[in-house]
Amino acid sequence: MDHKFLNRELSWLSFNHRVLQEAKDPSTPLYEKIKFLAIFSSNLDEFFRVRVASLRSLLDLKKKTQKELKFDVEKLLAKLHKTVVKMQEEYGETFTKVIKPELEQNNIFLVDHTQLNTVQKEFVSELFNSQVVPHIMPMIIARKKITPFLRNQRLYLAVKLSSKLNSRSDKQLKHKRYLSAIVEIPTNHIDRFILLPKIGNNNYIMFLDDIIRYFLPNIFYGYNVHESFAVKLTRDAELYIEDEFSGNLLDKMKKSLAKRSSGAPSRFLYDRAMPASFLNFLKEALLLSDEDLYPGGKYHNFSDFFSFPNPGMNELNYPEMKPLRSKALDSEKNLFTSASEKDKLLYFPYQSYDYVINAFEQAANDPDVKSIKVTQYRVAKDSRIVNALIKAAHRGKDVTAFVEIKARFDEEINIKSAEEMQKAGVKVLYSLPGLKVHAKIALITREENNVIKNYAYLSTGNFNEKTARLYTDYGYLTANPELTEEVAKVFEALEGKEINYEFRHLLVAHYGMREGFQALVDNEIAYAQKGMPAAITIKLNSLEDERMIKKLYEASSAGVKVNMIVRGICCLIPGIKNMSENIRGISIIDRFLEHDRVYMFNNGGNEKIFLSSADWMKRNLSRRIEVAFPIYDEDLKNIIKHILNIKLNDNVKARVIDEKQTNNYVTGESTTAHRSQYEIYDYMKSFK
Repeated sequence: MDHKFLNRELSWLSFNHRVLQEAKDPSTPLYEKIKFLAIFSSNLDEFFRVRVASLRSLLDLKKKTQKELKFDVEKLLAKLHKTVVKMQEEYGETFTKVIKPELEQNNIFLVDHTQLNTVQKEFVSELFNSQVVPHIMPMIIARKKITPFLRNQRLYLAVKLSSKLNSRSDKQLKHKRYLSAIVEIPTNHIDRFILLPKIGNNNYIMFLDDIIRYFLPNIFYGYNVHESFAVKLTRDAELYIEDEFSGNLLDKMKKSLAKRSSGAPSRFLYDRAMPASFLNFLKEALLLSDEDLYPGGKYHNFSDFFSFPNPGMNELNYPEMKPLRSKALDSEKNLFTSASEKDKLLYFPYQSYDYVINAFEQAANDPDVKSIKVTQYRVAKDSRIVNALIKAAHRGKDVTAFVEIKARFDEEINIKSAEEMQKAGVKVLYSLPGLKVHAKIALITREENNVIKNYAYLSTGNFNEKTARLYTDYGYLTANPELTEEVAKVFEALEGKEINYEFRHLLVAHYGMREGFQALVDNEIAYAQKGMPAAITIKLNSLEDERMIKKLYEASSAGVKVNMIVRGICCLIPGIKNMSENIRGISIIDRFLEHDRVYMFNNGGNEKIFLSSADWMKRNLSRRIEVAFPIYDEDLKNIIKHILNIKLNDNVKARVIDEKQTNNYVTGESTTAHRSQYEIYDYMKSFK
């Protein structure tokens, strides 16, 4: 059979289009629409900094080597360019035709200098002179002589100027010699959005960009200012480390991070109103290629909209959903003794992440706790968990933290927290050469009645109290010795010990996770071939690994019913006759980011359920340390099954995954609206 796959990059762009859909959805509150615009912009920046930059680097390969790839690099880049340009247009229309009118309906007006009254002009003038001027450093561009360095993802105005000619003849005035300049918008020093004095009940907001446009004649005193256009350059963000296997990886990471801001250009975003002659001049002066050029609107860096000011109108945000407390857990003085009696399962952000923080703080203060081991992939700034580990070390406990310093865009904060812990006496282990440690696990050793007992905490998400408010993730606390023994073995591997061990409960990459998942799928195929019920339900962020996709195609062809909930990349094509007709795929985008990974196999009616940090991507299954952990407690399995069913029945925020990547909303026979995230919140209330 000739298996078909969706292209990874195009599938990712389809996911980001689902984010844009949320900004257009009439049911999304106004300020949440603005956040989705910011998410879309931030996502696209990262896409160009990482994925497009990586593809562009393939063009440097010899033609013969390029032919060995499974795709034509130039054709793919051209298709991505075309798709992104179309999405940028839709994005601009969403801002001008959806966001701005709705802001005005709520007495919030985005204005420029032509719409200011006298009081507002004085306010803007004072702000410009006192706060903006100290950070303005204009740069003249002289082709082949002066090439300004545009910093990654910073905003600039490209300005067209001419000298003011005094006492010159009319003939001379007809032949003005134009100059070009670049002015950085100093958003790292001043808010991008400036709240102006109100007029009655009306609120006025002005872009910092427009304030600087207004005062360009002051900045370029002695010149005529003819026109100005917003531009932005995105640079390659990959950290190129030649050899991870020798020398000090931490030092190499620090040196490589210092060079990140000067990576090769991967996208030059410009105002599409810019004349072609000016654009061509900038392209040559800034040493860009046609492939770098992407037209946009008057304003760039919409990721700044995360901080768009709300003048006190809470109704323009989602209604509050406070993380739920658990009376059962609140009544327990010690989470460890509680976990001895029964495994504990939490689902964030519906339930409070405080229980996880409390577990680490209890471990730090508990005199019976002897050691703590934990992995860290993305930690929060000023992390309470890091502080608890430091406190535990100060109190003489044996504390080990494995810190992944190769977690993209979190390298610096991870290095900083690691060095803080090290100073406090925490034993810090850094990245393994050639691998990323993505597992989210902790092991706490406690002395009880003169016997050492282990407790394990395993999660689908990071030890990060900030993202736990926004990402859906499971956290699982257990004292089951079958599981804690295997978690201890994972830590032995991370500590560099040779382990000759067969994992019987956990699925661990790269210690047989792929083979374990394949065996579970094969088991369902065997049931189907015997004419027995066979089903697989998977929920994950990304599905890209070809071997696992082929295995699902095989299952479908054997009659196994497969349900998929995939938030982001999905290279599997559901619903194709004789290949995937028994596979249904949906994607849910809503107020919380769907982040938990769940794998459920029918197993003849005695379901096997695994929660995991791992997606089915080649990198996760082949180049990372990941952990998938089984849920044995029947009560907890029923909770997970119920939550999965709620998600599969979503007909408000779920989109169909199909071959044409239409992102059509799911419609079903039910006339009742089922919005899964809200139904799950109501369901979790029953566990108070």
